Amino acid sequence: MKFNFVKWQACGNDFVLINAFHNEDVSEIRDNAEKICDRHFGAGADGVIFILPSEIADFRMQIINSDGSEAEMCGNGIRCFAKAVHELGLTDKCKFTVETGAGIIIPEIQPDGTVHVDMGEPVLEGDKIPVAGFGSNKVISENITVDGQNYKMTCVSMGNPHCVVFVDDINAVELEKIGPKFETHSAFPRKTNTEFVEVKNDSYVRMRVWERGAGITLACGTGSCATGVACMLNNLTQKKINVELDGGVLTIEWADNNHIYMTGPATKVYEAVWVD
Repeated sequence: MKFNFVKWQACGNDFVLINAFHNEDVSEIRDNAEKICDRHFGAGADGVIFILPSEIADFRMQIINSDGSEAEMCGNGIRCFAKAVHELGLTDKCKFTVETGAGIIIPEIQPDGTVHVDMGEPVLEGDKIPVAGFGSNKVISENITVDGQNYKMTCVSMGNPHCVVFVDDINAVELEKIGPKFETHSAFPRKTNTEFVEVKNDSYVRMRVWERGAGITLACGTGSCATGVACMLNNLTQKKINVELDGGVLTIEWADNNHIYMTGPATKVYEAVWVD
């Protein structure tokens, strides 16, 4: 197995990006994603992202998590994807469409190098997120018992499922212990990403995340979007906030058209060839 790749990171959420635009046979690479992402014996990443052609958009993005599972979408990944396709010369446009497992996403590279992304509309119906037992109702500040402790959860899908939990002290959360128990809880038929959030004021929050299929990561773009939605649903913040993550800060806005907009950085780390 031999292939060229570029490693990118966005707020510390890092990815191996592979240009498969003219060669869609990526099955062997996909099957070895866990090995490639290994931080001791591989390139080290939270996921592998393939740049692919699309019949319904300018590009198609496929992301494989570090445990080998496939994710529908990745907010930090889409920003890396946008910068990568531009730098690779696959487009000269700064704004284009990307087909993902969560639908068409529209990133736009800004003059300052950040990427502004139309993440689409949040999904709030319980059975569409999905969260068991809520039917078509919204899941806002509902009880959930995890590892014998009761929490209040607000659930949102940004094309992938999120469970947002507000806490008084983010530093008191034992993320490595409680994160996997939320992920695999019976309330979540497709597992879930879990965000623990401390609201600092009505325009600034601190968030840490346990990502489904990846574990603790330094940032999560879709999780930041879900956090923004949850804050606003619970009347805790304004409709435009900054979300401080372990790896940086993202700006999230829930606009009047019901779309969520995310703005943040993406940086190339290195280029390399994998030979195995």
